[in-house]
Amino acid sequence: GESKGGWTASFQSSWLGGALASITGNKVLTEGDLQPVLQEMRTKLMEKNVAHEIAENVCSSVQQSLVGQRLASFTRVKTVVEDALKEAIQRILTPNRSTDILRDAMDARSRGRPYVMAFVGVNGVGKSTSLAKVAYYLKSHGLKVMIAACDTFRSGAVEQLRTHARCLEVPLFERGYAKDPAQVAKAAIRQAAEDGCDALLIDTAGRMQNNEPLMRALANLVSLNTPDLVTFVGEALVGNDGIDQLRMFDEALQNYSPPGRVHRISAVLLTKFDTIDDKLGAALSMTYQTGAPIIGIGVGQKYTHLKKLSVKSVIRALFT
Repeated sequence: GESKGGWTASFQSSWLGGALASITGNKVLTEGDLQPVLQEMRTKLMEKNVAHEIAENVCSSVQQSLVGQRLASFTRVKTVVEDALKEAIQRILTPNRSTDILRDAMDARSRGRPYVMAFVGVNGVGKSTSLAKVAYYLKSHGLKVMIAACDTFRSGAVEQLRTHARCLEVPLFERGYAKDPAQVAKAAIRQAAEDGCDALLIDTAGRMQNNEPLMRALANLVSLNTPDLVTFVGEALVGNDGIDQLRMFDEALQNYSPPGRVHRISAVLLTKFDTIDDKLGAALSMTYQTGAPIIGIGVGQKYTHLKKLSVKSVIRALFT
């Protein structure tokens, strides 16, 4: 019984010691203090659709930054961890290069050339609709926009864009099907410049990311035409899948482009944002993966249903 009493006494003294230390602000944080709280946070992030490995990475970097820090008086470990995590997530979601497509397009116009955006992503995620929303946005701010149909593989792709172009009353550049999309894009850029267009939005084939010939064609289009922005369009509702798609597109652009002409994914547009309630994890995952800013979120079917992402609201949603 003595050992039991000794154990209880030592437990009490260490527990009391720990409790007192945390009140008086002498507590130095250890991995043991942080692990249970971080485990809970990691699970919470994954429930909100943050990709598994990214939840892991963010939590472990927060742990490294906190181990050995002193806990301020009357502060709970959980509060410290949550604050550090929020700060880390805010940093990730606020990329070092800001992208304002309207300002950038105006810049290009002042230099007498069209601003060129290529839209990439798998079929079925709302790529053409997203392109049309961006066209509407730029046009409603007084820019002259042209759309280029460079998905020369999927039957119906050109017709789909023609419908959008007609609704938006903007010109469509197309050369039909079975053509080299890189050359179609090149001709479209030339035409847009001749016609005095301020922005050219290029639609590309919604290739399944493991289709090598199509991925090579995409890398060729991008490296030959060096668009100002390569925008990956992905669904807000996919957790790990979305990251895999994004990574494969980004890697294809790196691996299949000639040396010195590599253009990576430089922006992300998330669709179906209105359908995911508070599971906003894809926003964090995709920015973490590429460092590319999220230039817009689709919140419905209409052309006006394109909004800016509010970092504050993402953080709020992830921690409720």
